[in-house]
Amino acid sequence: MIITNNSNVAKDFAENNQMEYLEEKTYLDVLYLARDLIHKNHTLLTHPLSGSIKPNETPFKSLALSLEAKEFDMQSLEIIENAIATTEKLLNDCKVREWPERIINDFKLIDYNLISSGIESINQFN
Repeated sequence: MIITNNSNVAKDFAENNQMEYLEEKTYLDVLYLARDLIHKNHTLLTHPLSGSIKPNETPFKSLALSLEAKEFDMQSLEIIENAIATTEKLLNDCKVREWPERIINDFKLIDYNLISSGIESINQFN
């Protein structure tokens, strides 16, 4: 399952994955939904702070979680809670800037490449 606020990810990955597209939502909204799903026994499959761009620099985030709810995964919860705390702290220190469209497209591409690489790695081990 993919949770994203990136329209490019939603468009290209929806055919082969369950998609939760959070149109017009924030990076934090993606993390909050992931946390809610982890509480419902889904497992985090990609790290919420992957990549070298800080959460207060980019507006986009895509995460992969297990499609099926199994048993509660404490490690997933710890990772997402730490990511939420880090993101909230960074956003309190410095809000996401209003970027020109060409920079927005670059951020979308970076997020797209990160989730694409993550899904590729997940598929190698399944």
